[in-house]
Amino acid sequence: MTADTAWQALLDGNGRYASDTARNCNKNYDRRVEVAAGQHPFAMILGCADSRVPPEVVFDQRLGDLFTVRVAGNVADDIAIGSFEYAVLHFAPSLLVVLGHEKCGAVDATLDAVKTGSTAPGQIGSIVAAIKPAVSAFQAGSPGALDHAVRANAKAVANSLAVRSTVMKEAVATGKLRIMAAYYSLTDGRVRSLD
Repeated sequence: MTADTAWQALLDGNGRYASDTARNCNKNYDRRVEVAAGQHPFAMILGCADSRVPPEVVFDQRLGDLFTVRVAGNVADDIAIGSFEYAVLHFAPSLLVVLGHEKCGAVDATLDAVKTGSTAPGQIGSIVAAIKPAVSAFQAGSPGALDHAVRANAKAVANSLAVRSTVMKEAVATGKLRIMAAYYSLTDGRVRSLD
């Protein structure tokens, strides 16, 4: 499957989900047996850990269709990057989507930390530190700031992946992989490209 056909399959599934006509995400009992012997995901998703944005549901996909990594704020740490490198080398999916979403709490917390100069408790600080460079130009509380910051963060993460990973850089350079950013609206259930 090419990156374009993979993206179209994701959009088609998202259209079914958003219109309450999903047909795949809740019918995985037979699929479980089918994929027990091995996986062949056609796309990878770096999504947020937010409970309202499960990629298999949002894109109406079956068990084994997506290779997903979920981290608050769709942050790409070394573990996430290594996971995608493994998928690229072993399953060769043609598309990696960094999926930001409306009202992201991790991005909102980062905007607040930038505004107040405060530090987040515990390891939450590492999430804030990862998001901060992409969103520090936005002023917390100003109209549309959170939405713009979410989009900027997703784009920044997508743009960084081939720079930070030689495996993904080579796959992109040879046309085997496309990396893109997208945005999920909690309000209407739709995913839109940010590219």
